[in-house]
Amino acid sequence: MRTETLIEKENKEIAKQYKELLRISYQNLNAEDKKLIRLAFDTAVDAHKNQRRKSGEAYVFHPIAVAKIVASEIGLDATSIASALLHDVVEDTDYTLDDIERMFGETIARIVDGLTKIAHLKKDMNISQQAENFRKMLLTLHDDVRVIIIKIADRYHNMLTMDAMPEHKQVKMASETLYIYAPLAHRIGLYNIKTELEDLSLKYTEPEVYRDIQEKIEHTKEEQQRYIDDFSDVIRDSLDKEGLKYTVKGRMKSTYSIRKKMLSQNVRFDEIYDKFAIRIIYESDDQNEKFLAWKIYSIVTDHFTPNPIRLRDWISSPKSTGYEALHITVMGPEGRWVEVQIRSERMHEIAEKGYAAHFKYKHGEQKEQGIEEWLNRLQEALESSNGNAVDFVEEFKLNLYSKEIFVFTPRGDLKSLPKDSTPLDFAFNIHTEVGMRTRGAKVNGKLVPLSTTLQSGDQVEIITSDSAKPSQSWLDYATTARARAKIRSSLREEKKLIANDGKEILRRKLKSQKITLNEDVVNKMVVYFKLQTSLDLFYRVGLGAIDNQKIKEFASSYNNAFISFFKNKIRRKAIPENIDREEITSKYDLLVFGKEEEKLGYILSKCCTPIPGDDVFGFLSVNEGIKVHKKNCPNAISLQSNYAYRIIQAKWIDSSQEVFTSEIKLSGIDNLGLLNEITEIISDNMHVNMKNLNFSTDGGTFTGTISVVVKNQSILKKLIQNLKQIGGIEKVIRL
Repeated sequence: MRTETLIEKENKEIAKQYKELLRISYQNLNAEDKKLIRLAFDTAVDAHKNQRRKSGEAYVFHPIAVAKIVASEIGLDATSIASALLHDVVEDTDYTLDDIERMFGETIARIVDGLTKIAHLKKDMNISQQAENFRKMLLTLHDDVRVIIIKIADRYHNMLTMDAMPEHKQVKMASETLYIYAPLAHRIGLYNIKTELEDLSLKYTEPEVYRDIQEKIEHTKEEQQRYIDDFSDVIRDSLDKEGLKYTVKGRMKSTYSIRKKMLSQNVRFDEIYDKFAIRIIYESDDQNEKFLAWKIYSIVTDHFTPNPIRLRDWISSPKSTGYEALHITVMGPEGRWVEVQIRSERMHEIAEKGYAAHFKYKHGEQKEQGIEEWLNRLQEALESSNGNAVDFVEEFKLNLYSKEIFVFTPRGDLKSLPKDSTPLDFAFNIHTEVGMRTRGAKVNGKLVPLSTTLQSGDQVEIITSDSAKPSQSWLDYATTARARAKIRSSLREEKKLIANDGKEILRRKLKSQKITLNEDVVNKMVVYFKLQTSLDLFYRVGLGAIDNQKIKEFASSYNNAFISFFKNKIRRKAIPENIDREEITSKYDLLVFGKEEEKLGYILSKCCTPIPGDDVFGFLSVNEGIKVHKKNCPNAISLQSNYAYRIIQAKWIDSSQEVFTSEIKLSGIDNLGLLNEITEIISDNMHVNMKNLNFSTDGGTFTGTISVVVKNQSILKKLIQNLKQIGGIEKVIRL
């Protein structure tokens, strides 16, 4: 009898939740919408009837809660609400995807399938689970953007109900949320949920710090309200005289952002003065909306002195998330800087709800186009999805959290780019072909290096050339995921072309040594030169890093009886397991530190055991020097949060890609056109760039020095030999 009573109570609560779901929906639901939601609701209740959560409650309360977040806090449509109700049905119950498609149609089935795929991802030991999950999740955007939004809502509810979980799982989920879901919510424009996710993550990663800040916020509530009242009193008469309908509210900064500020500025809670912002939200029709924002700006700055460099105008140029507002920082009462946000009620809705509110004011095709436009923006990041997953997440994350700048094309079109973008990012933003053919750039009419950081308002012109092509150094100049992905792809293609040439060169050289190039010989050469693939071998031969002398040394060892006997032992496996990894690393995979890419002593940390090619950073430990961690190491967030000043940039580089600067001195008889011949020979030599040129003539003779950038000694030798062939040149030496 007792069990029956509990089930009855539970069923009543489930029915109540259904009515609540319809009542709080942000979008207007018609009869067809309600019918769809009812069917999804009944299906979810039936599918999950025998399931319980770790807390003991009926499992169906979870999909209902996720649907409520989607309906109210994110404000999406009936299709999204139904999909949220069904998001765990295919994963956890006897219902199949075919059943869902038959009952609800193709769109909902596709969204549920996307969510199920994310849930079913298996761990790959070679890469970060978080990164791979995130990459696959983004790939589902090809199908429907709602997949990712429902996944954020699902994570948000899981974070709200984590108390029943063991502590290690709480910390793991909280770290993953900070790493992936919070920046993603930020990028979509779900600022409220982003803030909640960050605060909930802090609650589990640093519980004591979280509780301490929460208590202090509670203690300062009265003081905050008094300050807002004082501020409002000063401007109220002026706003009322203008006949404006408005409200003035205060918004406390989130616990997570206060914690971040305390760490970055190394201050105590009571030393942070801008713990809250003041919002003025006004009523307006469409026609006067912008005019009234600037009128309120003028009234506020009449009473309080503004900080001129802290004006943010997102009304004239809204953020790519649709966010619109005027932000100003003024010297408020008691001589304190205070941020004032000026928004219409419509702008406030967009700020609170994100894209859903933005589309609420559009209809039919316009709404569809809006979603499509946003998808296209994410498409740029998706284009790098074939690369390493960790790399992909880090680059995409940069674009997620980055603020935007607005720059102009030569024709005056406005382009939005992430903060810290360079002319190279701008070139790839215009078109891939423009990026690939970039020779130089002009900013505001002046020629600038490709590494220049662009500022809002810059006018950028790209100079292209048919002979220009991406080089390894471009990866240091580009910051956006799209540009970096395209450059990497081009470099890979170039490597293949050089490797094809190298294979033919190797075939000829071995033939002269009476050796036929076949699979067995290639495998033995790979082992002999301590490489990992045949592509590496052919590429290095093509570059000249493995030259005639080295090939002859291999040939003699190949024909040597003792070496042959030794090699018989490893014939069964082309590349034995016991090759010294450290040796490969020291010869072909170098770890360099800082912006200057210095070679410093280091040890690999045991907590995440990074290997060559991993995305890593250095940590200056007290007793052990530089310890190298993977960027997705479990300790990474903690180290980067608590010891930011001891973090040092680090990256693996292929030693064959490393470049060296060398100086060549030339002397001889001065001829007309000599300089032109010299520069032509240098530019015709592959893998050689000229950095500096200095020539002087005296009585018919000349001396000169040239700084060149080369990949290895073989290329430099070849260049010197070619220069000696020029008529009139007497001497060419390396300084």
